Amino acid sequence: MPVLIDGHNLIGQLATPSLEDPDDEEALLRILMSYRGRTGRAITVVFDPGSTFALASTQKRGGVKVVFAGHNSSADAYILRRVRQSRDRRGWLVVTSDRDLADAVRELGARIQSASDFAKELAAPAASMADWREKPLSPDEVDAWLAVFRDPSEAGPSGDE
Repeated sequence: MPVLIDGHNLIGQLATPSLEDPDDEEALLRILMSYRGRTGRAITVVFDPGSTFALASTQKRGGVKVVFAGHNSSADAYILRRVRQSRDRRGWLVVTSDRDLADAVRELGARIQSASDFAKELAAPAASMADWREKPLSPDEVDAWLAVFRDPSEAGPSGDE
C-alpha cells in the first residue's frame, strides 16, 4: 500500500528534526529513505511551499518521491487531488494529523494514519535493533569456546592442562 505523507505535519510530530530547522525537509527525507529501505513501501512525501515564491517540483531520492507544492497551492491540496485522481483510492495510506484533510481523503476511501502514530512507527525499528545486539558470553561459554580453539601446543603431556 503506497504511503502519502503530509511532510510538515509529520515533522511536527518528530523529536528531531524540528520545524524550526532550516533543513527539516532534508532531515525527514533521510529518515523516510531509511524507512523505505527497511520496509520497501512506496512513499510520497508532500511539503507546503516556503515563504518565498516557488514553482511546484517533484523529485525522487532514495526511492522516496518528494513533492514541493507550488506557491499558490498546498500539501493538503496536492494530497487530496492525488487521492481523488487515483483509480484505487482505497489503496492509499495518507499520513496526516490535519483533521480536515483526514476527513476529506477518508470520504474518498483512503486509509488514514495519524502523523504521531507514523512517527512512532518510524522510530520503532531503531529501538528494536538494540534487542538484536549480541549479549556478552557467560564465563562457561567463554571456557567452552576457548577449549574448541585452544592451541594443542598449550596442552600438557597427556593432552590436559
